[in-house]
Amino acid sequence: MGKRVTKQDGSSSAVQRKIVQGKDGTPSRWWLKRGLFALFVILILVPVSLSMLPELIQHFVYSHRIQLPFFVDLSRPADHSLNHTINMYLTSEEGISLGVWHTVPESRWKEAQGKDLAWYQNSLNDGSTVFIYLHGNTGTRAATHRVGVAKVLSALGYHVLVPDYRGFGDSTGEPTEAGLTTDALYLYKWVKARSGNSLVVIWGHSLGTGVSTNAAVKLIEQGEVFDGVILEGAFNSARQKIPGHAFSWYYWKFPGCGYLFPEPWAENKCVFPTEENLKKMKSPILFLHSEDDHLVPIQVAEQMHEVAASAQNAERVKLVSFDGSLGYLHNGLYKDPKLPGILKKFVLSLQRWKDE
Repeated sequence: MGKRVTKQDGSSSAVQRKIVQGKDGTPSRWWLKRGLFALFVILILVPVSLSMLPELIQHFVYSHRIQLPFFVDLSRPADHSLNHTINMYLTSEEGISLGVWHTVPESRWKEAQGKDLAWYQNSLNDGSTVFIYLHGNTGTRAATHRVGVAKVLSALGYHVLVPDYRGFGDSTGEPTEAGLTTDALYLYKWVKARSGNSLVVIWGHSLGTGVSTNAAVKLIEQGEVFDGVILEGAFNSARQKIPGHAFSWYYWKFPGCGYLFPEPWAENKCVFPTEENLKKMKSPILFLHSEDDHLVPIQVAEQMHEVAASAQNAERVKLVSFDGSLGYLHNGLYKDPKLPGILKKFVLSLQRWKDE
């Protein structure tokens, strides 16, 4: 059998030349059209896209934000050892749905098993003190320290309601200072309408202290006063520079986009005038602060305590500080073994002032 000879005459390269060249040796019209189209995209579409992208980004963020922490089902508080807690959703205003956990007193945990929302709502009228816990500016009601506070209060025989403000957790809407204040007032009035003559205490932590004092002043304007207010890790925007924006986490932005696009939160102004609010408040106040707080120095709490005490009196305004060697920082006060006694003493004083 003869050897098969393959002729290599450069036919493949000839084909390639035919692809890129026309009959007269000039570039083909296909490549020319492609180049013109690319130029059109660069000169026309890119500027248009740059002008529209900020709005598109914000629309994407508002509708499809990534929920943190990952893999947490906020409709299942029992996953966080809160097995006498129900998840519910309340409408603070049109289009705003708030996710809220309601934990009943620990003594009722067996009774609470399998109960529906109506049972939990009716339980608010059992005479026990009710706490509304307004949390800080990141995360959700499932954060470890927030669950820890709920457990401490429940063990003391109190009801605890922990909401996620609008834009937080699985609550809808965009967070704004006015919006958070509206959410807090709505939940307070919702509780008051169902809790009879029980004490209702507002506990604000970090950003929640600003929300609490805002709500307190708004309520005074409506002729009503909170039974008591706890301010934990309170900041003072009048004397302390707050780095960044309180709600910047809410907006999603590509790295470096700040050089091209305006900050999407630029129009979302935050003031939280806590010091001015304290001068107007009439509720008994308990400040809680760790001496090693790395976000808000203890001196800030001491200054605000002086302001509040001057507006009322030293009997109705207290500051309890926690030794820095305990390492509680900004979020860890719920771990202190003395905290339950401090809270019980405060609640008893509230009852006494209410009865006077």
